[in-house]
Amino acid sequence: MAELTIEALTDAVSGGAVALRSIMRLQPADGPGGKVFPPTYAVTAENRYAVEERQVGDRVVTTVLLDSVASQANRAELALLDGWEEGELRFPVPYVDFTGDPALNDLGRITVLEAPHRLADAIFRDSLLDDTLFRLSDVGRAITEARPGNATDLFRYAPTALLFGQWDSTGPKGGLGSKFQRAYVSEIVGLDAQVGRKVGSRIDPLQIERNAAVVYEHADPEQRWTLDPGEAAQDKGKPKPVGDGRPAEINHGNIAPSIDSQAGGVTISEARQTTVLSLAALRRLRFAGHGREAQAAARTAVAALGVAAVAYGYEADHDLRSRCLLVPEHPPVLEILGRDGAEPATVSVGRESARRILAEASAQATRKGIGWAEDQIALKPAPKLLELLRRSRDVSAREPVEE
Repeated sequence: MAELTIEALTDAVSGGAVALRSIMRLQPADGPGGKVFPPTYAVTAENRYAVEERQVGDRVVTTVLLDSVASQANRAELALLDGWEEGELRFPVPYVDFTGDPALNDLGRITVLEAPHRLADAIFRDSLLDDTLFRLSDVGRAITEARPGNATDLFRYAPTALLFGQWDSTGPKGGLGSKFQRAYVSEIVGLDAQVGRKVGSRIDPLQIERNAAVVYEHADPEQRWTLDPGEAAQDKGKPKPVGDGRPAEINHGNIAPSIDSQAGGVTISEARQTTVLSLAALRRLRFAGHGREAQAAARTAVAALGVAAVAYGYEADHDLRSRCLLVPEHPPVLEILGRDGAEPATVSVGRESARRILAEASAQATRKGIGWAEDQIALKPAPKLLELLRRSRDVSAREPVEE
């Protein structure tokens, strides 16, 4: 099978195809028919999983959602971030650097690929670029004014936002802020899903009985708990118990065996990751002030980021959560979907070819006069954001952890 090339990608983006598609077949790490644990949702239905009937080929099967579109986008972003941090992928990645504050330097730096709303996130809004609030800076104003009909500045400073979508709902225009649709959509579902049960229990080596004593919150938060009502925190003049006052509330004592039938995992015949990169969505983007060839080059560069997300995401593995490790049955293959419904052309893509295509696509855009920003966009949190973080951590330190 031939590898994807920059020429083939440019032709597809310019109108030769509607989308690129990758369908990856995966198996649970413990083999076909293995049990995996999907994400749970707080509902009172028969189970807490997103189970539905879907048409797969010529049959209707029971499926379960293993990783949602939003979660897959986050994983793809982190895969691109890994490539950027390794120096293999070169593209603009704005970030907010918290390392200048000794009390908050554990946050490190939060990049546009990690912030929930990407460059429109409140973390960026409440940070400083060259001692100016981001939204009031030249870059920030340009981002605020960016639209699908003129996406030049968003492409220049944060092209991944054009790939994964962005709604500027926290900016100065509120709900009227610009919206960029997702061009990259992916999800993982399990086929032939059968919901199971899981069991739980805990044996306390100290064998503390559940009714041994009433446990109170200590007046000194660092002491956490006490058996002496005189040392206890007060609630309306009475000693305040920890939860219902049983030792189990402070993690002492046995937990009786139980069976969970609402979130007990599922067995599946296989899992499928379906990823679609909409070239039609990219072609709706416009870049004012640039000619046809430059606009096509910009769209190709964004598409190249999507190709890199597929290749690097494959190598990041599919360890979705505890007890949900999936193993691919084959390397990634891209299908180039035409408009006529004909059998799609298939090409392979790997880490090295994706890196090369991205470098060629960005260089091509630069030659056409629509290159990416070369200087790092490094912000620092505003003093008010730092103070909010400190106060939040003070509250978290005083409040008991709910389990």
